Amino acid sequence: MNSRQRIRAIIEGKPADRCGLWLGHPHDDSWPAIHAYFGTKTEADLRLKLQDDFRWICPQWFPNAYRDPKGFGMFDAGLQKTRHGQAGPLADCEDVRELEDFPWPNPDYLSFDLCLEALRNAGDVYRASGLWTCFYHNVMDLFGMENYMVKMYTHPEVVQAVTDRVCGFYHEANERFFKLAGKEVDGFFFGNDFGTQLDLICGPAQFDQFILPWFSRFTQQAHRHGYHAILHSCGAIHRVIDRLIDAGVDCLHPLQALAANMDAETLARDFKGRIAFMGGVDTQQLLVSGSPADIKADVRRIRKILGPRLIVSPSHEALLPNVPPANLEAMAQAALEP
Repeated sequence: MNSRQRIRAIIEGKPADRCGLWLGHPHDDSWPAIHAYFGTKTEADLRLKLQDDFRWICPQWFPNAYRDPKGFGMFDAGLQKTRHGQAGPLADCEDVRELEDFPWPNPDYLSFDLCLEALRNAGDVYRASGLWTCFYHNVMDLFGMENYMVKMYTHPEVVQAVTDRVCGFYHEANERFFKLAGKEVDGFFFGNDFGTQLDLICGPAQFDQFILPWFSRFTQQAHRHGYHAILHSCGAIHRVIDRLIDAGVDCLHPLQALAANMDAETLARDFKGRIAFMGGVDTQQLLVSGSPADIKADVRRIRKILGPRLIVSPSHEALLPNVPPANLEAMAQAALEP
């Protein structure tokens, strides 16, 4: 069973020869120490050496993937801010007619050539792709976090109109990409962090009104093209996992282990058998400060609780330089054990 077959089987709830492994997507600053420790020169070398099953090949990563004639990124036009809490260009918008002249992104400016080439050359590994489709964060940036949450109550029609604009762009962009990519892609991997360390960012009622309808359209789009729907959401999202499963999510990532009710035991009790899991190896404390023996013991624990529909991976994919490479090695070794 090769890596592609293995991960497909795990996500679909079919027998596999072992649990899956994804090393995550280490931060650029982490790679020098990783390569020095493992004696590798490229990311591909490292993943092959540790028998990583999963490749995340996102169209947005590649040079000139979005070619706005004015030089803007997809959601950069009109946006001059560095954090979600900062007021965005639509902070004072109270009428949907004001949105007509806003510089929305245009799917005609997208180029997928380099991404498609990378997918074709990926080998017998599971290929996760599609635009990152972080619509929740894009809308949050356009308003600013506080304004976004308040306007859900005071100006719901404006929030809905902005959501439709943002999500309409992503839906059309992914439709074009999926038609070109065809069977080179296995799963649509997209990310929206719905939770904090303790709970949801917005309430369940607002989640149902403003988030879930478009979210369901994205999972349906993935399934229509024959792909798994894999959601990345950090934080304590336990209260809406039932909704996400009903909306068609096949695999949940990254299982932020120390967030409220996101521990392996609770997830297994409430959702095991209904969805595949990817992640769960704590990056807030364990991978940073634990010993290799600690890491191996925890991976074995997680495998026992969440397996067999499990892809072992860090509880956040962007591994920082504070994670010792020896701990990354220990995680991989324990994941590959019989």
